[in-house]
Amino acid sequence: MKAIIPVAGAGAKLRPHTYTQPKALIPIAGKTILSFIVDQLHEAGVHEFIFVIGYLGEKIQEYVLQTYPHLTCHFVQQNERHGTGHAVELTKTFIGNDEVLVTLGDTICEYNIKEVITAPGNLLGVKKVDDPRNFGVAEIDGEGMIEHVIEKPAIPKSNMALVGIYKIKDTAVLFKCLEQLFSQNITSFGEYNLTDALDCMMRRGVKFKSFKVKNWFDCGKKETLLETNTILLKKFGGAVDTNLQRENSIIIPPVAIGPGCRLRNSIVGPHVSIGANTTLEYSVIRDSIVGAYTNLFEVVLDNSLIGSDASVKGLSRTLNIGDNTEIDFG
Repeated sequence: MKAIIPVAGAGAKLRPHTYTQPKALIPIAGKTILSFIVDQLHEAGVHEFIFVIGYLGEKIQEYVLQTYPHLTCHFVQQNERHGTGHAVELTKTFIGNDEVLVTLGDTICEYNIKEVITAPGNLLGVKKVDDPRNFGVAEIDGEGMIEHVIEKPAIPKSNMALVGIYKIKDTAVLFKCLEQLFSQNITSFGEYNLTDALDCMMRRGVKFKSFKVKNWFDCGKKETLLETNTILLKKFGGAVDTNLQRENSIIIPPVAIGPGCRLRNSIVGPHVSIGANTTLEYSVIRDSIVGAYTNLFEVVLDNSLIGSDASVKGLSRTLNIGDNTEIDFG
């Protein structure tokens, strides 16, 4: 079993943070989004990964090689982003006819991964949603078999959304269907979409079974990213570095504080994630994410997303600022 993780997207909805940091490396609940995905798969027995990189891809590659030297990792460059189908097609050399688990790089879900990767056939992860028009949609029969999938239908015939987890056994047919998309220029919303390739496989007689994920965490924009951070901190409890420099400060769990941080005359929590080597002085912060190597001085923040290498001074309430930013309210 090999894992394909497309992480070439620009993350436009999370700007300004994604101008300088890949979305997959944004910290939540003491980890990066990418680490949640890789750790899940590795713990379930996956040891070989193919990362499809593009925008700021060198940062993804550096992070993976430093964090996971024990894994077999390959990197495929997607210089021009033509959709998820295009991203998967670029991995063909590494996959051959092996089974794969495709997991989109901004998809954190709770599900029985071992059960999925050891299943004998093809599986697609689904979740019931209120408005499926912004997702790939699966039409499922009474026995859980998928009859048809379509990307972002204007009039959905189902409210079961594809969550971005695809276990493919028949990879040879998958790559033939991807070739058909390209040769016939079959696109959805201007892109070669993996959903269309999966539907092509179904029309060729390949069977797909659905599996429901317990939780599907949205990491696509600031508001839902902060909500995901809160949920995951509550679930896993967070973690505070044992060598934290802490002077006259209060921590209200759950929080996650990375190594090399310093708190002085501050209150942190609940539901706060702080990256490594960040300093807080005379500050109060809750329900927020703060990047690495950042300095906060005399600020009061809630529901805020602060990038890395940032500096904020003075009184404030809610912020959304990217990396290498300096703000002085004084």
